[in-house]
Amino acid sequence: MKLHPLLFLTAVVAASAYAQESTIRAPATPGVSPTFDIVESRVRVEGGEVVFSQRVAGTAGTEHPAAKGRLGGALVYSYVWPTSLDSSAVGFDKQQGILALAATIHPDFDDTPLYDENRDGDKKNDGARWHSHWVVLVQDERCGPGGMKVRDIPKGAKPKLPATWPGLPILIDSPGYTPVFEGPAVQVRLPLRDIGAPSDFRFDGVTSSLQVNASVHDPLLCINRVFDVASGDLSLPGSVSH
Repeated sequence: MKLHPLLFLTAVVAASAYAQESTIRAPATPGVSPTFDIVESRVRVEGGEVVFSQRVAGTAGTEHPAAKGRLGGALVYSYVWPTSLDSSAVGFDKQQGILALAATIHPDFDDTPLYDENRDGDKKNDGARWHSHWVVLVQDERCGPGGMKVRDIPKGAKPKLPATWPGLPILIDSPGYTPVFEGPAVQVRLPLRDIGAPSDFRFDGVTSSLQVNASVHDPLLCINRVFDVASGDLSLPGSVSH
């Protein structure tokens, strides 16, 4: 692990001071599971699509959280691309926090109610398959040493939300992009128009674990462990390649 999650917000503010590169490359990190040990993070535009990709030291997507049999305390494993995009780019209100694309898996709950990923006719039992989200990350000391979470929606609040918001009281979107795993690589491909067609944003790469609050209340979903960070300091040095 190279970065404590408390540095997320500070790093984004400071990102403009760092040189940008089209691909972030990193050495293998001792002590990090190879399936989450990032050696490359990249975002590129291909025609009308934008492609988010990571390569790891081992085989991507092979480790899954153990099922707990309940929502409270459930674990989420994720491959994440924090970006400099404003939260409004995907349908949230402006300046809500760090907008990140994530490929996630969590066997204890399904947060993609519009999609039947395992094609069994039931849209409510697909959490144990890798799927994608947009999330807005913010600091919250109640999340423990990491101090970061997916932003909660206070009771009674009516924020602007994407059409594919899954109904959870947090700033999360379930857009239906399918993560593709092949050997050491994970890739998420989406239409460039879905983020307003910008091609000059910054990015990084993170692998992490999140956990649902045992009480299933605010803070609902905290980052409880960062496995690896592509840049080493979350300075968002990546620039989109074409």
